[in-house]
Amino acid sequence: MSVILLIDDDASLHNLLSQYLEHQGHQVVHAADGREGLRQLFEQRPNLVILDVMMPVLDGWTTLERIREMSDLPVILLTAKDTETDKLRGFRLGGDDYVTKPFSFAELSARIEAILKRSAGLNKQQDILQVGGLVVDPVRHLVTRDGQPIELTPTEFKLLEVLMRAPGQVFTQEQLVSKVWGEEYADEVGYIRRYIWHLRQKIEPEPNAPIYIHNERGIGYKLSV
Repeated sequence: MSVILLIDDDASLHNLLSQYLEHQGHQVVHAADGREGLRQLFEQRPNLVILDVMMPVLDGWTTLERIREMSDLPVILLTAKDTETDKLRGFRLGGDDYVTKPFSFAELSARIEAILKRSAGLNKQQDILQVGGLVVDPVRHLVTRDGQPIELTPTEFKLLEVLMRAPGQVFTQEQLVSKVWGEEYADEVGYIRRYIWHLRQKIEPEPNAPIYIHNERGIGYKLSV
């Protein structure tokens, strides 16, 4: 059974969504604001967080920043703010998915299952991956460049791992989405462009002149050998 922490000040949404997710086999822990959410995060050790952006006391953006200071567990942002700027901000701060209100419980549940499945599979393959000065340790969930540690979100880590396991191979955006998010996300190619950008900001010595992740125009991306 997966433990899901729902941080949202909407009591009605909490009651309905909790019932739905518990029927799907999850245990749901609730917090009405970011400060309480951080306390529950420490005490309950959830497998995934659903985080509302607009909340009193401590908003979702700040809460997400605090979560990323202490944990890399998956976070789904839940909000009525659906502009491209807001979505990019969420991904930049370390969110793993972004669901806008109104939404269907079935869609959110599918996204939860895909992320939990992805997170559970991170440690299955145990070999150390290395390309140049870039090293990925799937078991310890560590990334270093020239010996210096790099902090990645679970989704960023999985995307890098997929590329690192096949250096030189060109992946289409659809292939990467399927491998990282799951087959049900195959049409969401916008995810890849956002995450490639964020990944480059973290692993490349010069993000505007990448030496690791290269764009094959009209096709997709590859990790340079």
